Amino acid sequence: GPKNELDKVADYEGIEVKQVEMTRQITPLKDLMSLIKLIYLFKKVKPTIVHTHTPKAGILGMIAANLVGVPIRLHTVAGLPLILSKGLKHTILKAVEKLTYACAIKVYPNSKGLEQFILEHKYAPAKKIKVISNGSSNGIDTLYYDSNQFSKEHKQVLRYDLGIHKDDFVFIFIGRLVGDKGINELVKAFKSLYFGEGLRKRVYPRLILVGPFESKLDPLESETLKEIDSNLNIITTGFQADVRPYLAISNALAFPSYREGFPNVVMQAGAMGLPSIVTDINGCNEIIENCKNGLL
Repeated sequence: GPKNELDKVADYEGIEVKQVEMTRQITPLKDLMSLIKLIYLFKKVKPTIVHTHTPKAGILGMIAANLVGVPIRLHTVAGLPLILSKGLKHTILKAVEKLTYACAIKVYPNSKGLEQFILEHKYAPAKKIKVISNGSSNGIDTLYYDSNQFSKEHKQVLRYDLGIHKDDFVFIFIGRLVGDKGINELVKAFKSLYFGEGLRKRVYPRLILVGPFESKLDPLESETLKEIDSNLNIITTGFQADVRPYLAISNALAFPSYREGFPNVVMQAGAMGLPSIVTDINGCNEIIENCKNGLL
């Protein structure tokens, strides 16, 4: 990861960090260099446990740990990009997953749906696979994700700063602003909304998009970008280290993702008292009960 981000982790956790750069794309030469660096690092550090997250870190970390002879090799699965891939890319990603799991001694999908997918497609034997408790990566601190942490005045100020009126109905999305997260469909659906006249005044729908654009990895359609840029009722905030204030001023989470592991943001929204509108995919449908705490 980026050195400045690792340094923040080091300061916060009081631990030592080492940087090994990795890409999120399929880049054989760069991946080979990362693998060599990991092998060198593991030989020097001699870890008892190597625990990897994400497909790229998983394949490189598990191969390196296996070659060096690290005794305990753990891999967490928090989503599978191959679910949406096709053709040669799908074949490559499937091979990567199988090799990662083969090098690990234990594989932890973070949702029941992911576990079922892995077993159905025979990526690894059942004895290697385990979902911790009912899923999720690390649970939710409900004392931290609590709308009572924010006063009425605090929320009024934030709404005012964002140009949101008192009676506006606010939808919020939190995550990467990419195609895989359903942003093209979300913006199209929002554009078609009309709440009409209330008893006294018109209620305007608003949409807050919290998160970064990824123009290289999974860019949005040009029409979507134009609508986001021109629609005064769509508000973008960029990446936010603390999403709680934005959840506190919203009425519902809209999360039309195509693939997930066990999405933190849906749990965070629920802890803050928001219903969620989500796609009927694994992870999301393990959190949302239709018409009870949201809509599938």
